[in-house]
Amino acid sequence: MRNYHTHTFRCNHAEGDVSDYAEAAVAKGFTLVGISDHTPLPDNRWLFMRMGVSALPAYVRAIEEAQVQYPELVILKSAECEWAKEYNDFFAEVLLGEYGFDYLILGCHFFLYQGGWLSSHVDITSPKRLVAYTDFLVESMQSGLFSFVAHPDLFGLSYLDWDENTAAASKDILRAAEELKLPLEMNGYGLVDRRVRSKDGERTAYPWLPFWQLARDYDVQVVVNSDAHAPERIDQGLQEGVEMAKNLGLQLANLDHLARR
Repeated sequence: MRNYHTHTFRCNHAEGDVSDYAEAAVAKGFTLVGISDHTPLPDNRWLFMRMGVSALPAYVRAIEEAQVQYPELVILKSAECEWAKEYNDFFAEVLLGEYGFDYLILGCHFFLYQGGWLSSHVDITSPKRLVAYTDFLVESMQSGLFSFVAHPDLFGLSYLDWDENTAAASKDILRAAEELKLPLEMNGYGLVDRRVRSKDGERTAYPWLPFWQLARDYDVQVVVNSDAHAPERIDQGLQEGVEMAKNLGLQLANLDHLARR
């Protein structure tokens, strides 16, 4: 069992340190875990949901110490990143370069709209905002920095009803993933904890089933991760996500190369 998406206490909205995740992973029979807390940013933007840049050395040290402490477990060094042009060099030269991160995850929690930043969790409340989210996500995907896209259907948290706009946005995201050969994540945190009420009743906010049904029409690969925010939840949604992907006939991504960088 493998999981490439976990968060430590440093992001200010999760629990546990790297060693806690490693211990939980070993106890539950994992062979690989990726530690991928929300990346620090060089300008310390959005500190309410991420570590400050001064915490980066300690974060890296905690991962490297756990790699020594738990030799039976492959522990990968990663971060979930908000892309913007001004951060491109930091991700490429500092995280992937200087600190030798094994991979980076694209997590589009914010997007540009009319000159400012909006939240992908709560602010995608109109077709125009959905287009802005989609365009920004696709541009982020095209940066070439990321190994997969976390919760690409996150728009389902605040755009509540499936319509021609969500279908068009989904097709744009899926087309980009196909062209870039970039896997998309089916998110276990969403499967377990994220529910909203639409005109058709209560549903999982993400993964949003119609998005993944459309994915069958594209040559895309799927990675299922827990997006755990506490060590004991390291396996949340993994079995359900794999079953969902298989039932839909979607291809699961092979990410073995991330452990060989």
